[in-house]
Amino acid sequence: SEKLYTASPGLVNGLHARTFGVWTLLSSVIRCLCAIDIRNRTLYHITLFTFFLALAHFLSEVFIYHTAALTIGVMAPLMVASFSIMGMLIGLQYLEVEALSQNKKKN
Repeated sequence: SEKLYTASPGLVNGLHARTFGVWTLLSSVIRCLCAIDIRNRTLYHITLFTFFLALAHFLSEVFIYHTAALTIGVMAPLMVASFSIMGMLIGLQYLEVEALSQNKKKN
């Protein structure tokens, strides 16, 4: 939290840092599970949603709440979330095509 929320470090307390840590752990577990079972559409959508949440969180901290500055500590997660969203949206098209292909084989 000390490297992320540099604009207003007084607003960040230990509870906030621990909550953010738990969120980071939870989202990383979801992302690892998706990597293991990439064809699970529900898990894929949940994983994609975690990246949207991360992007929204960091953008709101910079531009709405002004608790974070655009430093490398904030730019890195913004870039990871943005590129991951783009990659997952492209991958979602292939997931949908594969699902349609499997449905045709069953019929």
